[in-house]
Amino acid sequence: MAVDLSQVAKKSGIKYFLISFVDMFGTLRAKLVPASAIKGMQKDGAGFAGFAAWLDMTPADPDMFGVPDPDSLIQLPWNPEIGWLAADLWMNGAEVEASPRVILKRQIAAAKAAGYCMKTGVECEYFLINEDGSDISDPSDRQGKPCYDQQALMRRFPVIREICDAMQALGWGPYQNDHEDANGQFEMNWDYDDALVTADRHVFFKYMAKTIAEQHGLRATFMPKPFAHLTGNGCHTHVSLWDKTGKKNLFLKTSDELGLSPLAYQFLGGILHSATGLCAMFNPTVNSYKRLNAPVTSSGATWSPNAVTYGGNNRTHMIRVPDQGRFELRLLDGAVNPYLGQAGILAAGLDGINNQRDPGKPLHINMYTEGHKVRSAPRLPANLLDALRLLEKNKVVAAALGEDVVASFVKLKMAEWADYAGALSQWERDHTLDC
Repeated sequence: MAVDLSQVAKKSGIKYFLISFVDMFGTLRAKLVPASAIKGMQKDGAGFAGFAAWLDMTPADPDMFGVPDPDSLIQLPWNPEIGWLAADLWMNGAEVEASPRVILKRQIAAAKAAGYCMKTGVECEYFLINEDGSDISDPSDRQGKPCYDQQALMRRFPVIREICDAMQALGWGPYQNDHEDANGQFEMNWDYDDALVTADRHVFFKYMAKTIAEQHGLRATFMPKPFAHLTGNGCHTHVSLWDKTGKKNLFLKTSDELGLSPLAYQFLGGILHSATGLCAMFNPTVNSYKRLNAPVTSSGATWSPNAVTYGGNNRTHMIRVPDQGRFELRLLDGAVNPYLGQAGILAAGLDGINNQRDPGKPLHINMYTEGHKVRSAPRLPANLLDALRLLEKNKVVAAALGEDVVASFVKLKMAEWADYAGALSQWERDHTLDC
């Protein structure tokens, strides 16, 4: 046992541990374990009933155990007596196939076997809203183009500072905070890292932002489109592939037009090839499709993609290349499961390398105004149902993540779609009551 959590607890003053996992929907689940019991939990795991979470299980299934990863330990900056741990799920002595963190770790292992290590950084956009969710929390934040609004940013300084201070204390390397393109919307950036580290931090960041917002009497939401007239919450992901030592960037080629290597183009080609199939995982809620293909917002642009294209430093494309040696995938939204998002990117990219997929030439046009001219570019699905049907047909994703995993995800999300489709909205009453 490389790290003895019971000894760490004594040295660090940790009294309790949160042994946590996310289910297929990205919902964070946990058990609170006293430090006196962590030795046994580290060996055997904390027990859960899988059916009680969004996993494709029944009450007849045996106990599921969350085995904590000691390398993921985060001591809560706002409550140092508590340590948070990401856990991998086990049942009957084997890893749970549909455990999102396990799914990502298997993709990482496949990349390592091929000599690669994927590094990523995420841009987690979120809104600070009032407690009942009816409006943004700052009534004075009403500019038509509010992006980078200093006054609005500083009115929320107490919340922003506390989150940023926490990231600094944790050693994440936060380097900027800003007011985003929608009223009430913010973004905080920290250093990129190995994909698993980024995913664990992404999970914790959402928990941290929500917790600190609540302590200030506010509510943080990562909902893709909480307000129809405002820009939605994306989760833009910056991607690069390195050698397995993590020291050499294999995407970098300074002599290339965009600064990308042939390997990078193949990886990018794989993502373009599977983008519509992965859309259901990258944009996993009914609400997600109110962000994609959305009409122009009050600020003048949606900042979300509408087709499967890539370009240089151009934010109207699904993939942009802002700098040499990396690219930014702008498809994922705030509801994405952090582990499934990273796993999907890596699976599609490895497929691109293995099959030498050609992404074609970059497009140097404004996709918002000239996208109709690019007839060869697939359009992104219009709703969750279409996205799920495309995921069902995607052989690349099924082969990489597992047919049973994809089937379980689709089954659970189809039930969610059926629930949504069966609900009667006020729009329907307003428009069809007298037909």
